Amino acid sequence: MPTRTVADVARTLDHAVLKAEFGDADLAKHAAMCVARGVGCLCVRSCDVSAAVKLVAGSPVVVASVIGFPHGAQRPEVKALESRLAIADGARELDMVMNVGALKSGNESRVREDIAAVVAEAKPKGVLVKVILETCYLTADEITTACRLAEAAGADFVKTSTGFGVKSQGPTGATPEAVQIMLDTVGGRLQVKASGGIRTWDDAVGYLDMGCTRIGVGDAASILDGGPAKGDAAY
Repeated sequence: MPTRTVADVARTLDHAVLKAEFGDADLAKHAAMCVARGVGCLCVRSCDVSAAVKLVAGSPVVVASVIGFPHGAQRPEVKALESRLAIADGARELDMVMNVGALKSGNESRVREDIAAVVAEAKPKGVLVKVILETCYLTADEITTACRLAEAAGADFVKTSTGFGVKSQGPTGATPEAVQIMLDTVGGRLQVKASGGIRTWDDAVGYLDMGCTRIGVGDAASILDGGPAKGDAAY
């Protein structure tokens, strides 16, 4: 495996500022850390995109907005509007939550159309779309199906988790098993992002070595310092 420097790993990190209780001061603190540490992407709530863009202006840090977060249960028209407004505010990437219930119901056309509605807003503006599958709720076959639907809808990435999914038993974030299914299904055509429960340098590098190109984290600074991440960062 390649030797990865701190700077190399930092550029692959999507640092999330998504908790409900975070205010303006939290956003400013996290944005400053991303700029100082060379983190590739600052991922924020859609209401915070405009402020985040200003906070990282003049740096290489890209701002991503979550869409339909955290449950993915909004109508496609609502996700499309949220996407349009986030892009207008300066988001260059969108992390949208798939309609998990529709997938679990076997309604593949609804899932595909939901993703395509966001892609239609993003692609003409050169904005990347990452589809969050929330793999903790899915079987292996459902993960495969979700990846294929995301590809058919024109997405750029598939992503494991919101970091907010709750399951009574078993892991609720990224797992090597889920990531491998995603890579086997669309790797080489779509990029794969591991997120949820990634707390250490070794966790992050392990997923990069598997073939992921992005890692979603809630405490990039601690991971870059060798971890583990502090607190209960829900990402």
